[in-house]
Amino acid sequence: MNLENRIGLFGGTFNPLHNAHLVVAERALVQYALAEVVFIPSGIPPHKQVEDGVNKQDRYEMVEKAIASDSRFSVSRIEIDREGPSYTIDTIRTLKKVYPQGVCFIVGADLLQQIETWKEPQELLASVPFIIAPRDGVCKEAFSRPPFDRAKLHFLAMKEVDLSSSWVRERVREGEKIQQWVPPVVAEYIVQHGFYQGRQLTQIRR
Repeated sequence: MNLENRIGLFGGTFNPLHNAHLVVAERALVQYALAEVVFIPSGIPPHKQVEDGVNKQDRYEMVEKAIASDSRFSVSRIEIDREGPSYTIDTIRTLKKVYPQGVCFIVGADLLQQIETWKEPQELLASVPFIIAPRDGVCKEAFSRPPFDRAKLHFLAMKEVDLSSSWVRERVREGEKIQQWVPPVVAEYIVQHGFYQGRQLTQIRR
């Protein structure tokens, strides 16, 4: 399937957005000649807690600042403004109407492996083509059997992604500099707001 001029939807908690997110978006845009990549920070992720008390508006703003200088990228408020859990199938159904030229969904291989825990997985797999970013320890063969055998899957030609937001947060908690792993504006935002210092987790334990 030709994905040229489609809109790439890139969802995630982005807590925080890091350089590998931007590399994946860039590779997807170039390799498949997409018209644009839309980052979609999740509001209330149904599968995991958003750690360290960083609210959805802050996560949105970190993405917004990071991509401000690249006109090929944009960020959507669709999930952070929605009440209740952020389900991917609901977002895709809405945005397919917004972008009649067609959409595709960009996702890491590790997350896509868990598709059967998502809402309406069969409908989701049939709804749009997927662009898959390789992740350490996940082989392509994992997607050659059900439920992926009927899905339209496209694999990015790039090295396996081994950087994660949880790893970045841990570096902050350890007092390390993170400028080499996140955009400068994101590093500055984290410092200004004192994120990922473990304060919120300490309060919860009490």
